[in-house]
Amino acid sequence: MTELPLSPDAGTDAETDGWNALYLTGEWTEQGDRDSISVENPFTREELTTVPTGTPDDVDQAYEAAAATQEQWADQPPQDRAQVVTAALEFVRDNREAVLELLALEAGSARVKGVAEIQTATGMMQQAASFPFRMDGQQAESIVPGKQNTVERVPVGVVGVISPWNFPLHLSMRAVAPAIAAGNGVVLKPASNTPITGGLLLARIFEEAGAPEGLISVVPGSGSEIGDEIAGHDIPRVVAFTGSTPVGLSVAEQAAGNCALPALELGGNNVHVVTDRADVEQAADAGAFGSFLHQGQICISANRHLVHEEVYDEYVDQLAERAASLPTGDPTDEETIIGPIIDESQRDQIVEYVEDTVAEGATVEAGGDHDGLVVEPTVLSDANNDMPAACNEHFGPVAPVIPYSSTEEAIELANDTIHGLSGSVHSQDLAQARRIADGIETGMIHINDQPVNDEPHVPFGGMKQSGLGRYNGESILEEVTTTKWISVQREPREYPF
Repeated sequence: MTELPLSPDAGTDAETDGWNALYLTGEWTEQGDRDSISVENPFTREELTTVPTGTPDDVDQAYEAAAATQEQWADQPPQDRAQVVTAALEFVRDNREAVLELLALEAGSARVKGVAEIQTATGMMQQAASFPFRMDGQQAESIVPGKQNTVERVPVGVVGVISPWNFPLHLSMRAVAPAIAAGNGVVLKPASNTPITGGLLLARIFEEAGAPEGLISVVPGSGSEIGDEIAGHDIPRVVAFTGSTPVGLSVAEQAAGNCALPALELGGNNVHVVTDRADVEQAADAGAFGSFLHQGQICISANRHLVHEEVYDEYVDQLAERAASLPTGDPTDEETIIGPIIDESQRDQIVEYVEDTVAEGATVEAGGDHDGLVVEPTVLSDANNDMPAACNEHFGPVAPVIPYSSTEEAIELANDTIHGLSGSVHSQDLAQARRIADGIETGMIHINDQPVNDEPHVPFGGMKQSGLGRYNGESILEEVTTTKWISVQREPREYPF
């Protein structure tokens, strides 16, 4: 059995095999009579360890502990809360190689993706460390004589976090670190595929950083078993969820049932538009990165390539050449770019989309096959917007290339989806690129780049059924805090009766 680094100390009485514990109310808790989750290497399919499955009672205890600890935590001076987040940041940086190994073993992350993930996670932590000093209030004039108005920004109380498996460290940390910095307690449920890098690792990080016992708990388990308990509990005031649109809509409904704010980043069907005035070589470089980083398992990856008919053939040739050159295989090999899909069900769905798209008339220009869970980077020409690999969020290393003839058609094709998360446009005529970018209904779009961009100080989120709210910078600070109006009547007030 492969040894996992950064194993928690679950105590002398706990039988742990590298992370075989959950972190509940400030303690590493042994499995006991709980069921377990098998954590498997997606490349070798070897079982790395098992992790206890949380129960509804565990969720209750976690939320109650977070609520009990949070009030005192919120009263701490801002420098004390900032210091915990800073110490957590330093721990991640000091253990960078061990974290990279964990991401490769559990999440199938090639090194290029793991490095990018640590960069985005630590960038968000660095932003969060400043939040305790950015929760300033304001004075507001009153319409009532002799009244003084103050509007303060205060923590919401407890934040529930449900995170996905594709960028487990970052997509958990971008909610957990801001919530803690702002004075909240946290209960985190990581994805079943990545309970360590998306959950228990964060418990270890904040334990080492000196977070008070009970402030954060990590309760692994499947969404069908405890996801509803996390989302529909009456204690959290915010439920942060990253995942598919159908599940996100259910999370939103359950959270709203308790007047909790759903903060959602959901699916995407992002376009990479290549105009007739594009630098085709640069556009192909960007398109390959945008579609194939982390095997395309990114909500903001390039799901469709919309290419003007005048440069279509040239672009297809260049993209196919790049796809065929990418090293595939074991993500622990530093040369690998394309590692495994997370599991068989995801792999089978991707393969089915490709096969059905070819059956409807598309042509395989590169890839099209798989070895185990490693799906070859695949380029499909002669595609259209209605083919399965294009109209669905395929979440794999697949690039359907769709021709268009006019700016209006490019915008129409781009918007022909329920999603509106990210996108990109390539043109050496910036006015042309801006017209297209302005016309696409999406929360983020990048000119002369590709859709996979995430900066810790810039709002991150989508339109339409790609989510509610925004992450990063001031946006996430607003999500995990609320305003409180306090007025003082300094002079006797005259009332009409």
